[in-house]
Amino acid sequence: MSLELSGVTVTFGRTDDPAPVLDGLDVTFEPGRMTALVGPSGSGKSTLLAVAGALLRPTAGQVLLDGEDLAALTDSQRAKARRERIGYMFQSGNLLSGLTATDQLLAAVYISGARPRAHRSRAEEALTRVGLGHRLRHRPEQLSGGERQRVALARALFLSPKLLLIDEPTAAVDRSQAGDLAALLAERAHQDHCVTVVATHDPVVAEAADRVVDMATLATDAVPAAR
Repeated sequence: MSLELSGVTVTFGRTDDPAPVLDGLDVTFEPGRMTALVGPSGSGKSTLLAVAGALLRPTAGQVLLDGEDLAALTDSQRAKARRERIGYMFQSGNLLSGLTATDQLLAAVYISGARPRAHRSRAEEALTRVGLGHRLRHRPEQLSGGERQRVALARALFLSPKLLLIDEPTAAVDRSQAGDLAALLAERAHQDHCVTVVATHDPVVAEAADRVVDMATLATDAVPAAR
């Protein structure tokens, strides 16, 4: 299973004077590896994630997840793909106020159409895997920035996605926690064997990745994986 973007173009602005954010992009991401997208603001990192996650339809090109073109699906099919095959970790964590860490994960189960109660023990296990076994009943305001990001990661991974997309995971995290979170992201990519793509400005995250894709030049360089 892989994610392949072929000839992907995304333009914004007026139709008579479009401004391309992505212009004929060709890139492939493999499972079991963490790829870091780097580059200056405006280089298209978040746009690439949105296109790959079926949140934004490209102006042109194909977005092939396991051979299926997400860009060609209907809106309802794209929503189904997001629920069943894609995990998205937003920069802010995007946790739901008032819900405990465990209930954050169970809310994702509810949205998928399953019965949350039957999945509580698995949700607690998922949080324990990211080091939050002692924070199961804590709400977002009771958690540190790093802990909130770990809850968001556990939620994104909870339904065993084939594709995990992560936007600036350490932007709201204390510097002392950034290395731990970056290592955790790499560990989960390797162990869960999902396609993992991380948009980041943080060199700590890039150093933990298996591969770095420079959006400014579309050059790719291998870097050591965190172990």
